[in-house]
Amino acid sequence: MKKQVAVIAIGGNSLIKDKKNVSVESQYQAAKETTYHIADMIESGWDVAIGHGNGPQVGFILRRSEIAHRVEGMHEVPLDVCGADSQGAIGYSLQQTLQNELYKRGIVKSVATVITQVLVDKDDTAFKNPTKPIGGFMEEDEAKKKAEELGWNVVEDAGRGWRRVVASPIPQEVVELPAVKDLIEAGVVVITVGGGGIPVIDEGNRQLAGTAAVIDKDYASSLLARKINADLFLISTAVEKVSLNFGKPNQQDIDHMTLSEAKKYMAEGTHFAKGSMAPKMQAIIWYLEAGGKKAIITNPENIGRALKGETGTVIEQD
Repeated sequence: MKKQVAVIAIGGNSLIKDKKNVSVESQYQAAKETTYHIADMIESGWDVAIGHGNGPQVGFILRRSEIAHRVEGMHEVPLDVCGADSQGAIGYSLQQTLQNELYKRGIVKSVATVITQVLVDKDDTAFKNPTKPIGGFMEEDEAKKKAEELGWNVVEDAGRGWRRVVASPIPQEVVELPAVKDLIEAGVVVITVGGGGIPVIDEGNRQLAGTAAVIDKDYASSLLARKINADLFLISTAVEKVSLNFGKPNQQDIDHMTLSEAKKYMAEGTHFAKGSMAPKMQAIIWYLEAGGKKAIITNPENIGRALKGETGTVIEQD
């Protein structure tokens, strides 16, 4: 019987528990906790491809680059290379912790990280209107100082603090898709489209070049799920369920919704914050519109229960 394939999107913020736990060691421990639950999924028979965010991590890499440039005169690191750096580092943590957990359980299965480029349109309007939060959260005063001194675009992000924003073009193509497909077919757990993928543009005659942008990891994971015809698209985030009117007195947790209902709630524009739940819902809508079967949103510790229908929010075809 053909195994079922799931694409799992892990938030970069989920690897940072709080402001006191931002070290590499702390992020590794958070990755270990997340991959424990992914191992449960693999043990139950799923083949998986894992995407992940990298917003805070890229912010740290950029900050190190800025300090090294200012203090020691070191060259600054371009944003696309920072993305590649984060793919390798986060992929390493997820890859090692998951491989260790599978070994403990006697599961013989390889895990591999693919440094993944994602093609974007060089004429995408996003380049004229930066909106993607990146890096750690800041107080308003600090954010505005960065904007003045470094020319950053900064915004308040969903009531959680201030962040830098960069262009967030829509992903068009996963460049390494053939390799990812081959690995999944061979039974390898693939960590790919990290941070939404390294954004690249086609300069002509299929000559690719990196560009200063960040692709939403949920959008890239959705594209991957569509292109490999995944049986399940699972978004692992900070909340157990999706809520309507989140954070308001009339907040309502949702166990199940149809594609039509998801589109209706998105169109109403009042339920999902732009910097958090809205892109997740849009990513799932695109996946289901393309023929995807089932999507789930939940937090890492409830992945197993959500697969059994005990919690999480399930979004399916009408």
